[in-house]
Parts: sequence; C-alpha cells; structure tokens
Amino acid sequence: MSKRKNYIKSCEISEVVTVRLGGFEQKILIEGKRKNLPVVLMLHGGPGSPVPFSVGGRGLFPEWTDKAITVCWDQLGCGINNHKLDDGFHIENFVEMTCELIEYIKLRFPENKLYLFGISWGSVLALGAAVRLPEKLDGALAYGQVLKNLFFNDEVARAFDNAPSKAKQTVKNILDRGSNCEYEILDKNLKQLYKLLTKYTNAYYNKNAKRAPIGKIVFGLLTSPDYSFKDFQAVMKNGYAHNTTLWKELLNIDLTPLLGKVQTKYMILQGETDIITSTAEILKTVDNCNNKNVAVKIINNSGHLPSSDAMDECSRTLLQPIG
Repeated sequence: MSKRKNYIKSCEISEVVTVRLGGFEQKILIEGKRKNLPVVLMLHGGPGSPVPFSVGGRGLFPEWTDKAITVCWDQLGCGINNHKLDDGFHIENFVEMTCELIEYIKLRFPENKLYLFGISWGSVLALGAAVRLPEKLDGALAYGQVLKNLFFNDEVARAFDNAPSKAKQTVKNILDRGSNCEYEILDKNLKQLYKLLTKYTNAYYNKNAKRAPIGKIVFGLLTSPDYSFKDFQAVMKNGYAHNTTLWKELLNIDLTPLLGKVQTKYMILQGETDIITSTAEILKTVDNCNNKNVAVKIINNSGHLPSSDAMDECSRTLLQPIG
C-alpha cells in the first residue's frame, strides 16, 4: 500500500475528475509520471466490465503510466459510474460518449499525442471513434477486435468436435437458437456457452499461457483510494443487468465496412486461439479492406482474453513507439 501511495505522489498528474459525457456526469482517472507524455484512453471490455484499467486503478500500472498519461473511464453503468441502463441505451450512445471524452482530452492536453486502446467491447468504441475523429488521434490499438458473428459462428461449433456428446449437443442447441431469441433465453445461453468454451477450448483463456494477474488487480480495486465498496461491487454487478439492447446489437453487428474507412493508424492484436472474435475472420477482413492504415498481429498462446504475455505485447506495441 505504501509503495502504491508513494508512486501516486511521484506522478506529475494523478487525479480523478468529473466530465459530462452523454448528458451524465462521469468520473475518469488521469494518471501519468509526467504531464508531457502521450495520452492513452483506455476502453475496457464487457460491456460493463471495467477491468483491468478502471478509475479504481490509480497507482496500479506504473508500466503504463511511466510512459504515458492513461485516461481510465468506467463506462456509464459500471464501477464508479454505475447507473441503471434501460433499453434506451445503444452502442451508438457509447461511441458518442467516447468521442466526447476524446474532445475533452484534446482540450485538456492539446499538445500531447493521443492514442486509443480498446479491449473486446472496447474495440467497438475505439473503431467507431477512430473513424469519426481521425484528426484528433495519433493512432489506436485494439485487442480482441469485435467485427461480426460474435459467438455464433462455425468456428465455435467446430471447437466442440471432440467434447463430450452432452456438451456438444448443448452448444448445438444454443447456436441453433441463435442470437435473436428472447433476451432471458439468450442471457442464459451466453452464460452457459462461456462456461463450456472456458472448460473445453482455448477460446477465452489459452491454457498454455500464464494468465494476467487478475487477483492482484481485483485486490487493488478493493483497496483503491478512489473506490467505495459500492463502486467495487459495481465492477461485476451493475446497471448493465437491466439492459437488453446492447448485447442484441453486439451479437448482430458487422463493423467490416468501418475498417476500410479508418484514416489513422489502427493496429489489431488478436489472440491465436480466439474464435469468439474470430482471428481467421479478422485476418481475412484486414487483408480485403485494402487500407494501409489497418494492420493485424497474431499473439501466440492467447485467446479472447489477453494472457500475461499478450498484455505485455499490448504495452510494447503501443508504448514503445510513443514513449
């Protein structure tokens, strides 16, 4: 704890500020060793899972904040910005909030370079914002790029060819029902599919790789100088439980056309065994989009959720050229 406090004190900037995004007052963490460093806006996954980079993570990531000013935002509906999300909230609302946050950052740091880093769901926001505000950005990095056919694709079906017959049949039933069934059924199916993919495949976590230190991060959030216990609880159980539109839209999205429109440097890091956001589909789409601004790199022994080595690679890829 004392080491964390000392590090926070050593930073030229380490503060939680309130900004208005999408018509709501929301808190963000801004932290960096020096004020003249490039800025990286962290866009977490989920929707609604502000781990690892969240407002509660002050002082936890010196490997990032020594080289960049990180802006961490618990997206509306979770963590310190918990709020009940009714079905009036759509993907478009979160892309707009991301763009508003970019505008705020550029006003606050007009001379600093600005980059986006989106993981999974966060990659949807990163890609949308990169297409809309290329003049505000110096580049973007996405890990586990969401593109299309999330979960409901042939690769997921084939991944269970050698699984027990009961598991194989369960997966077949889920895929046959598809993503347009009643939300209560869809929610149950996705939770079941997550468990089966985790148990029988390397789609989420690659079993041959060291996992990122989630336990250490969770403890860091629990002891955060900025989180209340209520905020900590809202990392997992939050306003997204009341929304039925976001997942429906996410499962039926096709962002393929956006890759061809990107006018800033956009790097995709993709886990070798990721079939949730299909790595094979990403490779094919990047090749076909014919956009010199877009590139992809495969991370061995990593799935949809980045391994420890994959997180290190994200840091190297994003920070080395700009540090």
